[in-house]
Amino acid sequence: MRHTWRWFGPIDKVSVQDAAQAGAKGIVSALHHIATGEVWPVDEIARRHEEIKAGGLYWDVVESVPVSEDIKTQTGDWKRHIANWQETLRRLSASGIRTVCYNFMPILDWTRTDLRWETRHGAKAMRFELTDFVAFDLHILKRPDATQDYPDWLREDAARRFSEMTDAKIAALGKNIGAGLPGSADGYTLNQLLEKLRTYHGINRERLQQNLVDFLTEVTPVAEQAGINICAHPDDPPWPLLGLPRILSTEADYAHMLDQVNARANGVTFCTGSLGARADNDLPFIATRFADRIHFVHLRNVTRDTDTVPCSFFEDEHLEGGTDMVAVIAALVSEEARRREEGREDHEIPMRPDHGQEILDDLTRGAQPGYPAIGRLKGLAELRGIERALTHARYGLGSP
Repeated sequence: MRHTWRWFGPIDKVSVQDAAQAGAKGIVSALHHIATGEVWPVDEIARRHEEIKAGGLYWDVVESVPVSEDIKTQTGDWKRHIANWQETLRRLSASGIRTVCYNFMPILDWTRTDLRWETRHGAKAMRFELTDFVAFDLHILKRPDATQDYPDWLREDAARRFSEMTDAKIAALGKNIGAGLPGSADGYTLNQLLEKLRTYHGINRERLQQNLVDFLTEVTPVAEQAGINICAHPDDPPWPLLGLPRILSTEADYAHMLDQVNARANGVTFCTGSLGARADNDLPFIATRFADRIHFVHLRNVTRDTDTVPCSFFEDEHLEGGTDMVAVIAALVSEEARRREEGREDHEIPMRPDHGQEILDDLTRGAQPGYPAIGRLKGLAELRGIERALTHARYGLGSP
């Protein structure tokens, strides 16, 4: 696989040179300062390339070109935003980019209740705690009709939890959940979040699925012409939140998307952490079933408190948690070999160690939550070791 590293630009406290020292061969980045829905300027794309080259690496993957709420709801400026998304693809292609990740999650990107939860050995990890989230929804946000989304026992637990919260805990919980997109300046106050939620009234799961298909019907031909693979990131967590529908949470969800727009350029960002938060997602099987359409891989692991959906979970070490990472990497290595035999230019699948626990000096660096230097270095080293061992075994090269 092509070993890459997420970099949020010059504001990132982990540098491109740090990524190179950690073993990364390429960078995953985006222009977070460009307003969602607008065309990415050619000079800004070129500037980001130069910033990355100055650190000794190359810009391999864009994560993400944001899909606007207007596109997701098919309201307002959605047609102009699709045209701008298409033009951005053309400009990225002209600059050498061949892989673009995006997501179709309503309003919020990944959602956690604690961005620096302390693990058993003192590391800090991101966590989604279901009772805290329900307490936020019912008693802090006070979303209308929220009570109907939860069983009696969970509402009772949430009421008890809220009654024990300090003002500082309430403020932190609201900030964590409403943090918006990682790396962006977007964020929501409680009133802004409620207003955003109102824009989804009348949009159910089936409607949102169709809006995704409509979007892909427009942008996939442009991606094909530009020589770019576009790949959808799964919902994180992979179940409905705040009354919003989720449409990329399971194997069946991806099968629907890929069947409806059946072109190789329309593919999957295979995130083992997002999909792994559901016990009913068989990650090695999903990797095998959709292998031909996997264009980008996020490797991370989560430990679930229970196997119910929804559930609480935390971001574990890369080789711990509920996902059999060896089996997943074996499926990806096998797919790469198949692509090489087929002569495909995209035979090397870009992968990055996704998220990571804050350990050692990470604990004082203050990097973007989930994106520490040493925690990701450790994860990348472990994942590279698995891949190297599997590759040697596959080609009969003896001990790696």
